[in-house]
Amino acid sequence: AEVSTQSTGDCGATYTILGHSERRHVFGEGNEQIGQKTATALAQGLTVIACIGEQLEERQAGKTMDVCISQLTAFKDNISDWSKVVIAYEPVWAIGTGKVATPEQAQEVHAKIRNWLSENVSSDVAGSVRIIYGGSVNGSSKGLYTYVLLFIMLM
Repeated sequence: AEVSTQSTGDCGATYTILGHSERRHVFGEGNEQIGQKTATALAQGLTVIACIGEQLEERQAGKTMDVCISQLTAFKDNISDWSKVVIAYEPVWAIGTGKVATPEQAQEVHAKIRNWLSENVSSDVAGSVRIIYGGSVNGSSKGLYTYVLLFIMLM
């Protein structure tokens, strides 16, 4: 069900997830619409979990960062307060498919996101924004699971 940002706040929620792969690929939300929702959510005082990530064919074609940067740009253009944003890198190919990103794959993308933020927003934002992993984990990705748990404990 669709819920307005005002209703979300009235229910006591303080976070909203925007740009999730299901909203992008099932409901057809594009970067522009996600950007507009971001501005609205921030104006209502919500913290935005900004989801970005590539599909398997995009990863295989070497377009991971092209996709992520396009998605990040839509968020960036609508963010007034980066302290109210968490970036969730969710490789779509690692959500419910049985495939998981290795810790190295996730950390490589996280580092590239920080570099992009430094060059396109500010070094302060690049150093302070929280970036999390939003794909699946399993026993063979124990290192990534530990990385995710450590982040959650630090939130």
